[in-house]
Amino acid sequence: MPELPEVEALREFLGTHLVGQEIVRVLPLAISVLKTYDPPLTAVEGAEVTAVDRHGKWLDISVGGLHLVTHLARAGWLQWKDEFPAAPPRPGKGPLALRTVLASGGGFDLTEAGTTKRLAVHLVRDPAEVPGVARLGPDPLADGFDRDAFAALLAGERRQIKGALRDQGLIAGIGNAYSDEILHAAKMSPFKPVRNIDENEITDLYEALRSTLRDAVERSRGLAAGRLKAEKKSGLRVHGRTGQPCPVCGDTIREVSFSDSSLQYCPTCQTGGKPLADRRLSRLLK
Repeated sequence: MPELPEVEALREFLGTHLVGQEIVRVLPLAISVLKTYDPPLTAVEGAEVTAVDRHGKWLDISVGGLHLVTHLARAGWLQWKDEFPAAPPRPGKGPLALRTVLASGGGFDLTEAGTTKRLAVHLVRDPAEVPGVARLGPDPLADGFDRDAFAALLAGERRQIKGALRDQGLIAGIGNAYSDEILHAAKMSPFKPVRNIDENEITDLYEALRSTLRDAVERSRGLAAGRLKAEKKSGLRVHGRTGQPCPVCGDTIREVSFSDSSLQYCPTCQTGGKPLADRRLSRLLK
């Protein structure tokens, strides 16, 4: 799933390639992709893109006084095209979900692999009209998001830290992959209860969060949209690397699997050498 660093890189890429361009047509090609119908997509035809913003994992394209707001979900992606074929695509065929065509002849496709369709596009007058945007917590890379602001968010939390970091209503933009990376950098178990994290650990976790996300954004900056997935994968230290050696200590990266996801961690760096039980609601093995 694209997370904050990749979506930020897409925002920068589209800011360079899309702003100032005229949209001539937006074609929804999957039944599930469009989540709003008023205003209609035809309302942006002939209008100029004026800005591209990001809200957590959401992309926000400002065009003609409206906002085309997109969440790529787990298997979605954006593919930039300098030129499209003359013949329009056929709806319902392959991964293509939505096509945006510019007056220049290029534009971008939104695609979604797999059978579970969660990619979402909203055309709204205000981004806050999108429920997923309205409920977002603060952006962890915002200038005002300091250590004390982070500590205040965690105060009173009763969940495990992995779940708290992934909660978009608590902190915007962190998903499964970067929560694994942040916790590895902070040398903290993903199942540690937030209420048991002391003040020094909050500081370490905050610094790991900011540095991990900033480094990922810097690695992605300036890359073409088509190269961002590979850059994300190459930069991950533990997530998706089950069975490989930890780059810090050399221990074997382990995994905990759930019904629809998995996490990876280093026992030596994060859990005092103890493996985590590979079952839902895992706790440290005694």
